[in-house]
Amino acid sequence: MWRHVKAVRIDVRATSDDHPELSLEIAAVKSAVEHVGPTRVKLTVDVPFEELKPSLDAAYATIASQVQVPGFRQGKVPARIIDQRVGRGAVVQEAVNEALPQFYSEAVDQQEIQPIGQPEVDVTAVPAADGDDLSFTVEVDVVPDFELPAFEEVTVEVDPVSVTDDDVNAELDALRERFGTVAAVDRAAQDGDTVNIGLRAEIDGEEIDDVAAVDYLIGAGNMLDGLDEAVVGLSAGETKDFTSPLIGGEHEGEDADITVTVNSVSERTLPELDDDFATTVSGDYENLEELRSAITEQVERGKKMEQGIQARDKVLDHLLETLDLPVPDALVEAEVHSHLEGEERLDDDEHRAEVTESTRKQLQTQFVLDRIARDEKVEVGQQDLIEFIIASAGQYGLDPNQFAQMLDQQGQIPAIMGEVGRRKALAAVLEKVTIKDTNGEVVDLNALDTELEDELDDEVEDVELDEADAEDADDIVAEEIVAEADEQDEPTPTA
Repeated sequence: MWRHVKAVRIDVRATSDDHPELSLEIAAVKSAVEHVGPTRVKLTVDVPFEELKPSLDAAYATIASQVQVPGFRQGKVPARIIDQRVGRGAVVQEAVNEALPQFYSEAVDQQEIQPIGQPEVDVTAVPAADGDDLSFTVEVDVVPDFELPAFEEVTVEVDPVSVTDDDVNAELDALRERFGTVAAVDRAAQDGDTVNIGLRAEIDGEEIDDVAAVDYLIGAGNMLDGLDEAVVGLSAGETKDFTSPLIGGEHEGEDADITVTVNSVSERTLPELDDDFATTVSGDYENLEELRSAITEQVERGKKMEQGIQARDKVLDHLLETLDLPVPDALVEAEVHSHLEGEERLDDDEHRAEVTESTRKQLQTQFVLDRIARDEKVEVGQQDLIEFIIASAGQYGLDPNQFAQMLDQQGQIPAIMGEVGRRKALAAVLEKVTIKDTNGEVVDLNALDTELEDELDDEVEDVELDEADAEDADDIVAEEIVAEADEQDEPTPTA
């Protein structure tokens, strides 16, 4: 955090006064805090000369090693000569800039505040002579102070878990699609066919894109608007023109003249839903009844997970609505600007409003979960990190070991530690609140948590990571990640 603060410039005149004797008792840094806004404070810090003296001595030594004075060896120039030749102000400036972060950190600890953003420093008094104290003020945004509600008194309502025949049949139909066969046919394309097509797009007569061959399932609706209507009824070798807004690139959203050419038409044949199909899906099933039963359990588990997600979101919404936390405007504006700049949409006012609202909510959520993690004494251990990395790597289709190395190289370890801690904090809250479905039944999320943990434990055992000197899965990321996180002096705010 402190690295963003510019060096403080100090102007001090040299003095010929005798140096006073130093007290053997070291006086502590004194600080006071004034709240100048809902999320902003002003720290006033007084540093006794005895506290600054080691930094002054170091500054004299540094300057002595850099200057050349006739009659003195380099590095052996006395302090009084440096004051005469270089100036006392340069020495004090060097010492103060070196020591300010430490004194600031001490004041933050004394006042028990959580700074976020860039501090603004104003040095108000410097030691013009030995024995004089250093004083400075700091204005900085902080995490707002708030009291968490009694979680045992919180109740949220969620949808009940209900598995219908339609739910199961939909999953069975998806399986049939996966195991279906495709064969070329000599006829016009129909809904449900797979066609290989060429696409050419123009805007005002200028070619924007040209794709020679791409497969498309008619009815999928995942390409251009109007494509389904255009290709139905076309046979191989036939073309059709239509107009559609583009869905990507620099011309996204602009209407383009599209020419589609059907290269070939293929018909998909789905397998019959019978015992043979069940054994084809997996050797674990002897008949269709067993497959249907397994799918029913899978659908039920998925709905329970959706129920848990709904409970999580409702608990968070309840906390944010109840606490209504203020958020530093400067921090929000900085995050929003960075986001919009990355999207090249700085002039999109409507999108800016959406991003501002979501950013404010994200910061409020972080404040609340960090506070819960602190109050609940949440600790992030090796197993927590392993589970997070394995689950996250799976989402991106990456090897867990490669994903861990990528996070390390990008300096994302502190952020990951914070994210895992917040997840554990929210889990701790979910164990305390009361969750009911709309039928009045109490929902127990612990059973689902246990099931998911058992499955993830199996994944951890199955994953092989080729980290040097690692003998088992627990050595994947554990030691390096925890060690690097422990080296961080203070938590890094994230939005």
